[in-house]
Order: sequence, then structure tokens, then C-alpha cells
Amino acid sequence: MTKSAIREVTWHLSPDSEPDAEPITRQMVCVVCEDDEAASAAMSDPFEESEHGVLTAQAWVFKHVGRHPGHHAYREIIRRPWRAVMT
Repeated sequence: MTKSAIREVTWHLSPDSEPDAEPITRQMVCVVCEDDEAASAAMSDPFEESEHGVLTAQAWVFKHVGRHPGHHAYREIIRRPWRAVMT
């Protein structure tokens, strides 16, 4: 039998800024055609968090609304890595 000690610790949760952290990404979704069978067509590719990424995500919306003039509602999905550490 293995004995172990259990102790109470405090954890701290924060956005992961370590060098090996996944990048923050954003993705745009057309709410109007989200329930459509072709859901992948209603979602942009993920773009890294940067000014270029924001502009690329917005460009996807303008391109999509150009093809679907009645689609005015969009959702932004932001994926941000987090890290939990004992303090």
C-alpha cells in the first residue's frame, strides 16, 4: 500500500502567456445560417489574435454578407488558452 499526504493548496488561474502557449484565435460565425446543414460554410477559419487577424475575420463577414445579403447577425468565438498554477 502506498501512503500519500494530502494538503490544501491555493490555485491561480490566468491567461496563458508562456512561450509554448497556444495562440489566441478568433473565428466568426453567421448566426443566420448556423442551423443550416452546411454549417462549415457559415464559419470562418480561425485567425490569430492580431490586427491582421481582426481585419481578416471582418473581411470574412463582408464576403459572406456579400453572398448572402439578408445575413446580418454574426457571432465571434475567441479561443484563449488559460493556465492553472499552484501559488
